[in-house]
Amino acid sequence: MGKSQRFEARSQMPVNAEAVFAWHAREGAFQRLTPPWEPVEVVEKQGEGIREGTRVVLRMHLGPVSLPWTARHTRYVPGSLFQDMQESGPFARWVHTHRMWDEPSGGTVLEDDVEYALPVGTLGSVVAGGYSRHRLERMFAYRHAVTREDLRRHAAFAGHAPRTVAVSGASGLVGSALVPFLTTGGHRVRRLVRGRPEAGDIAWAPGQGEMDVAALEGVDAVVHLAGAPIAEGRWTPERKDLIRRSRVEGTRVLCESLAKLARPPRVLVSASAMGFYGNRGDEELTESSASGRGFLADVSREWEAATEPAERAGIRVVHLRLGVVLSAKSGALAKMLPAFQAGGGGRMGTGQQWMSWVSLEDVLGLVHFALFTEGMRGPVNAVAPNPVRQEDFARTLGQVLSRPTVVPLPAAMVRTLFGEMGQEMLLNGARIRPEVAQREGFTFLHPTLEQALRFTLGKTTEGPRFQHG
Repeated sequence: MGKSQRFEARSQMPVNAEAVFAWHAREGAFQRLTPPWEPVEVVEKQGEGIREGTRVVLRMHLGPVSLPWTARHTRYVPGSLFQDMQESGPFARWVHTHRMWDEPSGGTVLEDDVEYALPVGTLGSVVAGGYSRHRLERMFAYRHAVTREDLRRHAAFAGHAPRTVAVSGASGLVGSALVPFLTTGGHRVRRLVRGRPEAGDIAWAPGQGEMDVAALEGVDAVVHLAGAPIAEGRWTPERKDLIRRSRVEGTRVLCESLAKLARPPRVLVSASAMGFYGNRGDEELTESSASGRGFLADVSREWEAATEPAERAGIRVVHLRLGVVLSAKSGALAKMLPAFQAGGGGRMGTGQQWMSWVSLEDVLGLVHFALFTEGMRGPVNAVAPNPVRQEDFARTLGQVLSRPTVVPLPAAMVRTLFGEMGQEMLLNGARIRPEVAQREGFTFLHPTLEQALRFTLGKTTEGPRFQHG
């Protein structure tokens, strides 16, 4: 076994220690704390939460290599401390102690204290010691930032009772992050699922026009994110029909069901898309701008119109017009990364088309903000306040990755490879401003592109105070 080493990360949190501990103890904390660039899945769990004796079997994916990791929780002091240790896995030794304590001046200190030893004795420490410390610093900078901002966002609405929120599309890019964001905040989530539902889930079959209406009773809010992926392959007539039906018909089935409830939910946050505006050149667009032309504009208009039954039933409806959602885990950015990391990235077409983007963390914040903010109704542009031209996006991504971006993708090649989808998704653009969100007082965590990319790629220069020993 290599020499035992110690790593500490310490940060200020905006709430008291009891609230910090409760956030970690709730379902979904592990998912929230897993960096998007280091995929880890829970294979098996025995026990309750983070209590002493709970055993968790994980699987880490490092490129083509899959590593098992079994951990057991060994200490649990409500409000101040919990600990887990590796039973088997990639380290010769790993003991992770999470501590939190109130500061006299207010707020809390969160400390992660890791005692670890690398395998293969001294050789492992010499060869991999610096690499391991760097990975720990990246990981805990991300974890502390997520914890701090989640706590801040939930504290802003602490005067409201916890909600029961139904979520469709819970396995997608936004939904899979939203569910743990809500549960760690103390809310109850009920997933809308196709097929046989598990405990707490709600069955629906939008393609057949079916919904378990009775199971929706008692839901306080609904977040509707379901829809077939748009950017997967060429748009054949069959694919376009699936994209449209999955959004329009699914939304109509859901909203007609909500309208039948004895006590309808207070709010429906329903996904839409920036495709609503079409290809608009340099025109600055807000929620009051007219719709554009094209397949995505047509689908978005029908998609939003399908919520009419819910509006007639008195439900406050928010149409979240999503920009390009940035996450290293999946979605558009994840698809771009291999080429850019290999030094093969660059502008698409002229590169002058506007790209209205938003970080995944700010999408979660906007959904949460919309659930509790009565002034948000109708269209809401879910985009960052600083759109960029596509060539600026490519250059910034290259800078964050320390890679050149000199390999352009000509427009003719885009059209040849992707057809109509390539034209609308890659070559068209819209310069969109989040007027409603800013007017209502929403604070963007990542208002600039470089901030968003550095956060999701683990390249941030800011973070907790680190100590190595």
